[in-house]
Amino acid sequence: MTDSLSYTYDKFTFEVAADLLYSAAGVWARAEGGQITTGVSDFFQQRNGDVAFAEIEDVGTAVSAGKPFVDIETIKLDIELPCPVSGQISAINESLEMEAELINQDPYGEGWLAVIESNNWAEAAASLMTPEAYLAHIKVEAEAGE
Repeated sequence: MTDSLSYTYDKFTFEVAADLLYSAAGVWARAEGGQITTGVSDFFQQRNGDVAFAEIEDVGTAVSAGKPFVDIETIKLDIELPCPVSGQISAINESLEMEAELINQDPYGEGWLAVIESNNWAEAAASLMTPEAYLAHIKVEAEAGE
């Protein structure tokens, strides 16, 4: 992660990587050409607890923006994450099979989830939040106790 924004609430500090776009569900997206790398935000992983399992759709699976593409099980709950972009999964983070805790340890780096070959990145990007907008979003959620 390069530059980041941060927000401290109570005893927690949440980092928001400044070079990514975010969904309201806490999924981030980074475009490198037509390849979109995805993961979860620091706020998501802190709020939901230690990740025990991450089940990602298989490489080659067609995904749609807003539809589940990853199932994350934490010590607190089971969460289906909506995909931030439509396309086809071209890679998954196989390290998560044995080390799901990477999501908690390094959500913007080694804890990435999947790479998606996007067929509509410009459209998807327009529907995602900038780092500043996501920071404002998590402030509201943290203060609401969600």
